[in-house]
Amino acid sequence: MNSYELQIKEYLHAKAADAQHFILNQSCHTVEEAAKAVNASIDELVKNICMIDEDGRLIVAIVKGEDRASTSRVSKGLNIKRPRLADEKEVLEATGYPAGGVPSFGFEAIFLVDPKITELEYVYTGGGSPHSLVKIKVEDLVRLNSGKLMRVRK
Repeated sequence: MNSYELQIKEYLHAKAADAQHFILNQSCHTVEEAAKAVNASIDELVKNICMIDEDGRLIVAIVKGEDRASTSRVSKGLNIKRPRLADEKEVLEATGYPAGGVPSFGFEAIFLVDPKITELEYVYTGGGSPHSLVKIKVEDLVRLNSGKLMRVRK
């Protein structure tokens, strides 16, 4: 277990989250790889799309695995100028986790949760590294990130 995975495991324990942490032997960097690694449907995974607004704030748009996040919907929903996608260095600096392993909670950001996610009981999200995942109850995911439910998918 690397330091990123340990960090998320400790966070989940401290917050008494209804979640399981999986460290895998294969990459979970893409939704397809992650689904295969845990024998799940792409529909059961979420993506955490990191964006930066004009003031340098981190915005995380959380969408189901088959969906894409829309910067224009984020812009309209928050009444801000269109944010840009964060690069890998910015993702690590802002979240404390490497791209491909970013969880849907556990760091300072504006979290936007697409309502389609609430149709599920559990989802898989980043587990701290590109080789780990967290299976978490959707209500806990929203509780942990204090996310705003808002359509952010294209």
